[in-house]
Amino acid sequence: MNETAAIALTTFFATISPLNVAAVFATLTANASSSYKRAMAVRGTLIASGILVLFAMVGETLLTSLGISLAALRTSGGILLLLISIEMVFVRTSGGTSTTDDEDQEAVGKQDISVFPLATPMIAGPGTMGAAILLMANTQSDITMQAIVITSLLVVMLSTFIALLLASQIQKVLGVTGMKVISRVMGVLLSALAVQFIFDGVKQSGLLSG
Repeated sequence: MNETAAIALTTFFATISPLNVAAVFATLTANASSSYKRAMAVRGTLIASGILVLFAMVGETLLTSLGISLAALRTSGGILLLLISIEMVFVRTSGGTSTTDDEDQEAVGKQDISVFPLATPMIAGPGTMGAAILLMANTQSDITMQAIVITSLLVVMLSTFIALLLASQIQKVLGVTGMKVISRVMGVLLSALAVQFIFDGVKQSGLLSG
């Protein structure tokens, strides 16, 4: 039970990356009023939470209806998370956990950034959606384990909301170097989890048996 919580918290924290989200949010709202920042933070967090909880609850069922096995889900999810962890370690971005350059340019001129790019893809990006489905699938329909995964997700979402409210202060205290160091550390942890997911998926597929 504690292991499930630890894995879920680490995975969600790494894929959502509240501090990185806060840094981008601070840039996008640099000249905005406090009330605007607070409104965007509230709406963006609530929308992203709804998206992720929805994917966590019905994602596996949707994939099963498409004929995708749990073994395939674990393997593909592990590969996706591994790619994201590599980006984090080398401080690169391809849109897996953050916005692309084109999306950043589009967001600059928007008055309401709560849905795009804040809620998605900054918070509820493809990596986090995949992680939510994968972690819920690993609970094997155990209600207690599922509750732990959802609770872990909401805890990270709460920390993300707090980070958004304190975005400017966090950016000043940590600076670019501090943000990159934290990103690299989380990337290393995520890479280990990703490889374990791949191992589990391959083992369950039966490809190596006999």
